[in-house]
Amino acid sequence: MSTPHDTQEPERDGAQVSTGTMREADQGESAAIPELVIISGMSGAGRSTAAKCLEDLGWFVVDNIPPELIPPMVELGARSQGNVAKIAVVVDVRGRRFFANLKESLATLDAQNVKRRIVFLESSDEALVRRFESVRRPHPLQGDGRIVDGIAAERDLLRELRGDADLVIDTSSLNVHELRAKLDAQFAGEEVPELRATVMSFGFKYGLPVDADMVIDCRFIPNPHWVPELRPFTGLNEEVSNYVFDQPGTQEFLDGYTELLRLVAAGYRREGKRYVTIAVGCTGGKHRSVAMSEKLARRLTSDGVETVVVHRDMGRE
Repeated sequence: MSTPHDTQEPERDGAQVSTGTMREADQGESAAIPELVIISGMSGAGRSTAAKCLEDLGWFVVDNIPPELIPPMVELGARSQGNVAKIAVVVDVRGRRFFANLKESLATLDAQNVKRRIVFLESSDEALVRRFESVRRPHPLQGDGRIVDGIAAERDLLRELRGDADLVIDTSSLNVHELRAKLDAQFAGEEVPELRATVMSFGFKYGLPVDADMVIDCRFIPNPHWVPELRPFTGLNEEVSNYVFDQPGTQEFLDGYTELLRLVAAGYRREGKRYVTIAVGCTGGKHRSVAMSEKLARRLTSDGVETVVVHRDMGRE
């Protein structure tokens, strides 16, 4: 397994255009407006890895583009007679003053009915400091201060964009292969489903997942940890799952939350949100949250939501 900094090496300055398949724009207009993905997030959190992954999936990728050039690029793609159907651009604070124009560019794209998505790469301060120190490079915003000062300044600049993101991925504990697998799961399919969900079990004692859209707390259920014959097993074990769902209120909780998620999913679809991460927590992330995540994922799948299950903390104890 790669070391943490192998996943997300801090990016270098300067615009870099991928060796994609974009050709000279034709004189005639094409009716097909390219699909657009905007990749952004914290420096060192994996933007370059995300860009390379999408390039491998056939997207035309441009790194560190000034935001005001995004609408003209989409227009050129629309004139390419279908040769450029998918465009991904990396936009971040390396653009300095250009980054301030991003909001205006997004409004222009919306007015042109461009189908766009924002992917935001997140990571903890500790992981980012470790990655920058390992490559002995300064943070692009630290100036004469420390790496943590640059990280804090960047978080402040990106706060609004993070809130508008369609997909947030926390790369703090991911290596490069795991990050690529997450992106492949979201973008590799021939057809894009209406809604994709990640159901993630976790342990509260290890901290909340920062990329969670919704958090479910299962600590009201009696803990199988205190049953000696169940303690060595996980929520994937049938005996543990049966114990969890035999407890008063557990099945009713699952039924009620399933109904709530149906309402939320319908709202997400109406608003055009395609990705949702549902974090299911218990104390250690081994028994109750794992069993609940598996059951909840099956309910979502049966409702037509493409669902991936991740057990973040299983095996950490």
